[in-house]
Amino acid sequence: MDLIRRVLDGASLSKTEWLSLICDEEAYPDIALHELASSIRDKVYGRRVFLRALVEFTSYCRNDCYYCGLRRSNGLAERYRLTPDEILSACSDGYAAGFRTFVLQGGEDAYWRDDRLVPLVRMIKQSCPEAAITLSVGERSRESYRALREAGADRYLLRHETADSVHYSLLHPADMSFGNRIGCLRTLKELGYQTGAGMMIGSPHSSAETLASDMVFLQSLKPEMVGIGPFIPHRDTPFGSERMGSVELTLRIISLVRIALPSALIPSTTALATASSDGQIAGLDAGANVIMPNITPVRERKKYLLYDGKKITGEEDGYNLAGIMERLSLAGYEGTLERGDFISVAASQHSW
Repeated sequence: MDLIRRVLDGASLSKTEWLSLICDEEAYPDIALHELASSIRDKVYGRRVFLRALVEFTSYCRNDCYYCGLRRSNGLAERYRLTPDEILSACSDGYAAGFRTFVLQGGEDAYWRDDRLVPLVRMIKQSCPEAAITLSVGERSRESYRALREAGADRYLLRHETADSVHYSLLHPADMSFGNRIGCLRTLKELGYQTGAGMMIGSPHSSAETLASDMVFLQSLKPEMVGIGPFIPHRDTPFGSERMGSVELTLRIISLVRIALPSALIPSTTALATASSDGQIAGLDAGANVIMPNITPVRERKKYLLYDGKKITGEEDGYNLAGIMERLSLAGYEGTLERGDFISVAASQHSW
């Protein structure tokens, strides 16, 4: 376990070294990685699982990513756009229910310019003063990120999807830039956001080598949040006939990210819950500590389909808090609605 020891001591590994950790299941078995990752998570955050209220407020997108059901070329996608009043109402109801983080997620919708989104963020902050606001609305200018930050946005999710530039070009059309995606993430960090990166596991044309590049990148960026889920195809995209990513490999990568970034806030994603009936708990057992119940108006949820078969009810429903809390408790976790901010803990501060 020499490589694991080096990571725990805060060392940055090379791509070759990460490749060994990803591939050598005999030297680094899944169960051992999951147990270590869970113990690290417990030392930093305890057994708390932070519940973030998710509002998917627009399904319009200017981008044409080959894997996404919301891609602009998908003429079969059902489009919707919540009004500011509908978004405020969802957040107010969630706040009354106890949620203290709201995640506003949408496609890169040209309608939501700064002159609309900035006042919305400000109004949510005023009506829900103790809550954190997380945005997930894609690539924007530094000026836009700064204005949203000054309006009250606390966190920003922008998955890098892959840290391999060649692989990136195989997942996105030519009008999308790998350099710009990475630059946006670094800008978000510079502006003081709690910043979230992340990638799909098993996306088309990916390999263990591309995942090793992801791990090198994450160690360099040091994001406060990392979203990791299996690739799930959407039938109305160029990748509609591709195979789904491995749940087992997804769980292994979650554990490796927790080991590399002890303080990271890592969701057990809806994609993981969709790919496996026990995926959400399995993600927590692998080291994750966040879930995002959905409080989008029910009539619109089925339209926000990034991939086929997305779960929108049961443990994904933000209005089923009692059921979510009970399920977490039965699995040995404590669901909490608190803000759950990032806790900065250097590897050297702990004896893992």
